[in-house]
Amino acid sequence: MMSRESGFSPGSKLYRPAAQFFRGCLGRFATGVAVVTFDAATKRHGLTVNSFTAVSMDPPLVLVSIQRTVKSHDLLEGRPFAVNVLGAEQEALAMNFAGRPSPEGAPVWVEGGHAPRLGGVLSWFDCTPWAAYDGGDHTLFLGEVLEFDYRSGDALGFVDGRFSTIHESAQGHESLF
Repeated sequence: MMSRESGFSPGSKLYRPAAQFFRGCLGRFATGVAVVTFDAATKRHGLTVNSFTAVSMDPPLVLVSIQRTVKSHDLLEGRPFAVNVLGAEQEALAMNFAGRPSPEGAPVWVEGGHAPRLGGVLSWFDCTPWAAYDGGDHTLFLGEVLEFDYRSGDALGFVDGRFSTIHESAQGHESLF
């Protein structure tokens, strides 16, 4: 159901179907941008996501939400994966894994963990599968974090269907706790 505040009725020229309105409402929530990477059979896979969150500190768990219609969806089930949080300068890398490759977005792979990860990212989490849950047209993949690291820098953000920059705080996050 649409909000009364929207003022859009089915007869209005500004009317949008409920799904588009819902997506527009969700788009007002600013997120970071990450790439989920993993190996399947003989091929390396990665996909750009903005549905990534911490779930638990003990044990350390993270969650990524993957649309069921994405080619890599079925391949990810039960496989170790890495979540690579992108820096503000890595928009081309995000686009590469969103299906719009360019020479500037070519990945630099880092080996040695449980899953392949990307070099130069803002932070990364090497994960082993913990659980997968039905989330409607998405699957919620939880991973137990085995290794992680981060660097300084601004983050790549996404809001209102566009990339943005989330500036690094001058006061480090460690001082918040």
